[in-house]
Amino acid sequence: MMSWKERLIDRMPAELAREIDIYETQMALKRQGKVEDKLFAETRLRRGVYGQRYDNGQRHDGSTQRTLSFPCGDLTKGTETVWDAPGMQRIKIPFGGLTPDQMDVLADVAEEYSDGISHVTTRQDIQLHYIRIDDTPDLMRRLAAVSITTREACGNSVRNVTACPLSGVCSDEAFDVTPYAKACSRFLLGHPDVQDFGRKFKPAFSGCKHRACGLTTMHDLGFIARIRVENGVERRGFEMYVGGGLGAVPYQAKLFDEFVPEEEILPLSQAISRIYARHGEKKNRNRARIKFLVDKLGIDRFREMVLEERRGLPHNEAWTDYLKELPAYGEKPLKPATKLNSGARSTAFETWRASNVYRQKQPGYAVATATLPLGDITSWQMRQLADIARRYVGENVRTTVEQNILLRWVSEADLPALHGELERIGLGEAGAGTIMDITACPGTDTCKLGIASSRGLAAELGERLAAKYQQLDEAVKGLHIKISGCFNSCGQQHLADLGFYGVSRNVGGMTVPHFRVVLGGQWEENAGSYGVAIGVVPSKRVPDFVDRITEKYLTEREKGERFREFIERVGKRELKALVDELATVPPYELDRSYYSDWRDPREFTLSDIAKGECAGEVVSRIDFDLQGAERQYFEAQLQFEAGNHQKAGETAYSAMLAAAKGLIRTQYQDITDDADTIVREFRARFYDTELFHDKYAGGKFAHYLFGRHEDKERTFDTDKTRRLLEETQLFIEAAHACNARMIGQNAAAPMIANQEPASVARV
Repeated sequence: MMSWKERLIDRMPAELAREIDIYETQMALKRQGKVEDKLFAETRLRRGVYGQRYDNGQRHDGSTQRTLSFPCGDLTKGTETVWDAPGMQRIKIPFGGLTPDQMDVLADVAEEYSDGISHVTTRQDIQLHYIRIDDTPDLMRRLAAVSITTREACGNSVRNVTACPLSGVCSDEAFDVTPYAKACSRFLLGHPDVQDFGRKFKPAFSGCKHRACGLTTMHDLGFIARIRVENGVERRGFEMYVGGGLGAVPYQAKLFDEFVPEEEILPLSQAISRIYARHGEKKNRNRARIKFLVDKLGIDRFREMVLEERRGLPHNEAWTDYLKELPAYGEKPLKPATKLNSGARSTAFETWRASNVYRQKQPGYAVATATLPLGDITSWQMRQLADIARRYVGENVRTTVEQNILLRWVSEADLPALHGELERIGLGEAGAGTIMDITACPGTDTCKLGIASSRGLAAELGERLAAKYQQLDEAVKGLHIKISGCFNSCGQQHLADLGFYGVSRNVGGMTVPHFRVVLGGQWEENAGSYGVAIGVVPSKRVPDFVDRITEKYLTEREKGERFREFIERVGKRELKALVDELATVPPYELDRSYYSDWRDPREFTLSDIAKGECAGEVVSRIDFDLQGAERQYFEAQLQFEAGNHQKAGETAYSAMLAAAKGLIRTQYQDITDDADTIVREFRARFYDTELFHDKYAGGKFAHYLFGRHEDKERTFDTDKTRRLLEETQLFIEAAHACNARMIGQNAAAPMIANQEPASVARV
């Protein structure tokens, strides 16, 4: 039987075929022990192949699966090979553009190599889970045969180039950014100047400034389409931003230039890449994103360096070749435009039409959204949707950053029949872009970094909201909910009206899943502003919180007041009180439901620590210390809200010191309040010993304390203070996690309560 390589040799682009051959050779060398773990990890990551967490024992179809996952470095675990353990394959879909033929192949590979489910991500990619690494070369070849690549879908590289999925049909856009996003993706893919980054690099394009569109201000490199009139002639260009990013601490991108001519976007992208590769952090990955370089240099100095680099670049025809094709570019509708008639239609259709249909700027055509619950689509549904696309829209299909799929250029008269077809395959639900269209990262389902079940919570909230969708006020329907399983913002919680990310708390010797609440983010204006973390709610009380905060908004809002404005007006003190009302976790004996996560029957790990037999609950000093740090952090938020940036910054720093001091006191009770002493003891006892180090984040969050302590030229502008607040909250969360680990580690071997100062003990 012919191999896939032999069968597809004439159908794969030569460059992609060669790249896959190289990857397969690297795999063979790794098996022979001739490739270092670190090198091979980056090799496979740059082909989109991730290790994944898998410890819940069940696949989507309910069958049992192995609990191993191939790690980020080794492909062996002792003498046991883990080549057959499940992993994740990310597949790049530039600007979200798909064709029916590509959808068929995606369905095939998901069914044959994965669990039959394709997952649409928040950056328009497709992800397949439970992939065996041995299968990845053939999977890649089958995708390459329909012009899809996985190259640089992960790793320290240029990730998928995203763009507004309405590009070309949006009534508000300056012009269609699709060909520019496509050109940028092709130009930067595998380019020599993007191979030496310290971390990932994410570009995005938007056709207008005021909608969510491409979310350009949260990206490493963002382009917003603009038209400028020069000497009576319209000229295309872009408002260009650089240095944005979410992650643990979100940064707003800085304006690089108000108008970059279209012929300059690729050479400037190349120049920015060269500056980032040359001057970006390499040793400390926690500070290696370009946002840190821009912040360190300042946007003015960064701009100077980039422009100087641009002047020295040798000319490249690829910078502008694609511009010659623009006059002929344009999507072709499959059917002629026909307006929707005025006949009677079902309530279900009208509800779907109100939320899932966008009228294009081209008369008689519309965009229809197929809503994917949790971003998932089965292989059967994918094939069916491909056939539907062939009949109604041809090749005009796109994925979205809200984890849905759009069918563009639908003749309006076809909308009722199209809706019936989508209902038939289970993708005809209403609510796209509303409060029930919840974005969630994989969380504890498959991600190694997941703390809480973001998908489980999203599914629960989605079902509850769907049950009462028709009764919801329009102001509530328009809200966005986004959920991450940890602090890393893969679910984009900072951009949501209601955002949540997973944390944990130790209650009575047991670990209980919680979510930190983030309120007031701005999805519009291309991610115009970020929300702020308020407090922590047990996972099982998050639905109650959603009910309470939306009810409060409806009953107390002023006329025409949007949710973000309401959050700002009400203030964090009142909102924190609402969170605190739901913070209590009942004892395990009274209600066990709190001690497991949504859609996960397992209970969180029970610590071996013993309970006292007195009538009261035993609470350790560290619990009070961390609670005090939380209080100071909240006070810092109030100061920030009041515009007292210096006081907010000083209080936030004090909160970090309080958390560090609490940890130190578990070993050395006589620690003083002197900041130098606290930082020195914390470094010696918790950072140098790696007690503070998380399995995945390492000592990342300790550097927030060290950096603030060492910063002698403290400034207190809005951006710096806001980031310090984010860093403080993450440091305190890390202190909670460190304490929980110590409880587990020291139940059998209690820690000495009052050791000598570290500086003395080490002599």
